[in-house]
Amino acid sequence: MNKTIFTLDAYEQTVREKDGVIMYFSNNVCGACDVLEDKINEILAKDYPKMEMYTVSTVSNPEIAGQNRVFAAPTILIYFTGREQARFTRSVGMAQIVDVIDRPYQMIFDDSETQDFVEYEK
Repeated sequence: MNKTIFTLDAYEQTVREKDGVIMYFSNNVCGACDVLEDKINEILAKDYPKMEMYTVSTVSNPEIAGQNRVFAAPTILIYFTGREQARFTRSVGMAQIVDVIDRPYQMIFDDSETQDFVEYEK
């Protein structure tokens, strides 16, 4: 289940504090919004568990939508380290979302031993 953003301050704070976040703008009359949201949640749970998705209602929160130039639903904004990496509106394929998320996610969240850091003595 996604968390919901209700204020512009909460939106800005979340983007600033989270290393990887998806802001999912939808409304209550968008049939495709629910289906797409479920698909993104599946991908995040399976492949990107450290990334979070937040829902923003364009009807209940027009100020947040307007400040982010969101005028249609669904709109997906993907942020890494406080910067918008991608924006998708209406029709989007899961492959497109994965393409945008995969590399930055691996760079930020990868805990594997492939990132060896050598400490040198002075």
